[in-house]
Amino acid sequence: MRVAAVDCGTNSVRLLIADVGDDLIDDVERRMEIVRLGQGVDRTGRLAPDALERTFKAMRVYRELIDRHGAVSTRVVATSATRDAANRQEFVDGVREIFGVEPEVVSGAEEAELSFVGATKGLLRLSPETEMPQGPLPPYLVVDIGGGSTEFVVGSEHAEAALSVDIGCVRLTERHLKDAGDPPSAPALEAVVADIEAALDRVEAEVPVRRARTLVGLAGSVTTVAGMVLDLPAYDSARIHHSRISAGQVHEVTRRLLAMTHGERAEVPVMHPGRVDVIGAGALILDRIVRRFAFSQVVVSEHDILDGIAWSIAR
Repeated sequence: MRVAAVDCGTNSVRLLIADVGDDLIDDVERRMEIVRLGQGVDRTGRLAPDALERTFKAMRVYRELIDRHGAVSTRVVATSATRDAANRQEFVDGVREIFGVEPEVVSGAEEAELSFVGATKGLLRLSPETEMPQGPLPPYLVVDIGGGSTEFVVGSEHAEAALSVDIGCVRLTERHLKDAGDPPSAPALEAVVADIEAALDRVEAEVPVRRARTLVGLAGSVTTVAGMVLDLPAYDSARIHHSRISAGQVHEVTRRLLAMTHGERAEVPVMHPGRVDVIGAGALILDRIVRRFAFSQVVVSEHDILDGIAWSIAR
């Protein structure tokens, strides 16, 4: 069954066109555009007109690809920024006009479930003895670090507990780092850490994170950190997918990123231009999670909510 999954987050809008079988997703087209839909939402509570237009422009290209490849069903999922926006109906109307389907502004809990399914189906097929020695061992803690929120999901074959908290790379950057110097000042970084730790207090109180034996990290902040650890000359999703990076490597790359200027971050070979200004906050979220819950490593997944949406259509 050929399906099209569209994920519209706070920072990016992404497309997956895939043939979905009983236990396999075969990519036909996978695209990502950074549109910064959540620009200013934390401050104004509204989606900015120029952010909406950037998003709709990318979506029109995606609609052309969906038609060209003959996908029989499309599902559009929107997450943190549109949940928070007072004028989200403008977004809904625009998406309906482009794709001919109603966008689903999913709850944080459903977003977490879709991310968990997308990330772990591939892990369950791996042989611990051959492809990934010493793991990956369930239960998993799947962490999806987005632009506006971060999802935490614990489970083995299925999600068993989940929570979405309002810490994301765009939200924290706009809140604390936008005018904090280049590189950002120590007080600004301390304010970011305070927000992250407050959110992790809530996570620890509501989700059994310490039961998890494997930390699985999703989304662009995590994959960019992994690409830097691997010292890749360019972004290579095949090398990054299911790579494992140690806690020490996470700490070191985060330290480097927070000490870099904007120009220095832009020169990192694996850095997408749209992540240059927000990667510091994203890496810091990952760093504090690893420290707080004492994980020795992170399993990095390129499969995430997009794959979960594709599975949900086929199901």
